[in-house]
Amino acid sequence: MTINTEIEYDKDCGLDYEAIASDIVKAALIHEDCPFECELSLLVTDDASIEELNSEFRHMEKSTDVLSFPMAEFEVPADFSGMEEDVTLFDPDTGEFLLGDIVISMDHVISQAELYGHSRKREFAFLIAHSMLHLMGYDHMDEEERKEMERRQEEILASCGYTRDMI
Repeated sequence: MTINTEIEYDKDCGLDYEAIASDIVKAALIHEDCPFECELSLLVTDDASIEELNSEFRHMEKSTDVLSFPMAEFEVPADFSGMEEDVTLFDPDTGEFLLGDIVISMDHVISQAELYGHSRKREFAFLIAHSMLHLMGYDHMDEEERKEMERRQEEILASCGYTRDMI
């Protein structure tokens, strides 16, 4: 597993971004029975930068907490069957499956952790789990999908000990 991490956020939040991301990415891949070694990119940034990306790619003129850019299109969420037939989804040097990109606004992590009454660490982990599910084809456009994503997110977080009461 490779996580290409870029930190643009210039304030010290006391978080080990790479360790948290590694925990959650591994747990999500196991939870969803991914048969491949995977590669993804993680950008940790601020509200201004994520707003620019949100505007460019989603035509929404506002910041957001997380953006997910999956490489593969899943007909059924986390159904990896047949993916090996598309060589463009695999790094030619490492053979890793290219999941996509995650962009997280630390400004949102900080404010949402305070709003929801849990730690920044848990909020950051939550956004990684949420985004990982998007990279594997899940969405939350209707109530049923939303409940399914929430259940899976909580299972992934709990498997790593990232609970709402963590400090």
